[in-house]
Amino acid sequence: MSIRSHMRSLLVALVVVALAGVATAQNVDSLRIMAPAGPGGGWDGTARAMQAALQDAGIVRQVEVFNVPGAGGTIGLAQLATSEAGNGDILMVMGLVMVGSILTNDAPVGLDQSTPIARLTAEYEVIVVPAASPFQTLADLVAAFQADPGAVAFAGGSAGGIDHILVGLLAEETGVDPTAINYIPYSGGGEALAAILGSQVAAGVSGYSEWAGQIEAGELRVLSISSPERIDGIDAPTMIEQGIDLDIANWRGVVAAPGLSDADRDALVSTVDALVASDQWQAALTSNNWLDAYLGGDEFEAYLANEMTRVTDVLIGIGLVAE
Repeated sequence: MSIRSHMRSLLVALVVVALAGVATAQNVDSLRIMAPAGPGGGWDGTARAMQAALQDAGIVRQVEVFNVPGAGGTIGLAQLATSEAGNGDILMVMGLVMVGSILTNDAPVGLDQSTPIARLTAEYEVIVVPAASPFQTLADLVAAFQADPGAVAFAGGSAGGIDHILVGLLAEETGVDPTAINYIPYSGGGEALAAILGSQVAAGVSGYSEWAGQIEAGELRVLSISSPERIDGIDAPTMIEQGIDLDIANWRGVVAAPGLSDADRDALVSTVDALVASDQWQAALTSNNWLDAYLGGDEFEAYLANEMTRVTDVLIGIGLVAE
């Protein structure tokens, strides 16, 4: 081999090594994922699915999941914002529920004291009635709602949560005073389901998967789904196609600690980018019936700011949060 050929080969090898080093630097080597709730819930399940996919795909060498339960995730958020500030090896699972919890719990810290990384998954809400209900369409329900808001009781999850927010938004979009809505919160989907099937309320609001069995069995009728367009496999019209300009998703995502360097923030975004692109994560979405709702980096930051404003306005409008 000539000296020139040898030098060319050496240069190519050095470039390959350098590029490999850059690629490695783009992802974190080890990662901690906080689930700001007890084991077994949605945030915990998301964190552990991330852990398995990141490790199985070889994206991150070591991933630890830990739980910090309490106050709708705001205790974990406070820990992230204070004791973890500046640390580039931690992500916290969060979602729309936390946006409301910060306000209703009057939490000492907010999501503005974190670094937005990505929205990962989403589940859209459905409005259902029992099969024997006189309300055949969303228009029927809305007409009764407009005529006498207090007489149309909605069952759903905790006060200030996604179900409650949806009813508040529905009121705003249909000209009903949000403070006049009759929303009955239940601690679990089973209790709300019993109230709906027992005709103790006019309608129920929840994520589709919560009541999929009863919907498919014909015990519940779906009047609408809160997606921007129809969802494959779900026979339900959107609110938008029924003339109500409303869509909202119960989404989950991840944020990092505040005070990160640009390099640390970019490494976390890159790591989650790689996660979402992996076959292992796509399999987790399928097995958990999660919708892929990925928004990364700056796009998620803008989306989160908009969600915080929207949720704040709704909770003020329905009287759960003071101006």
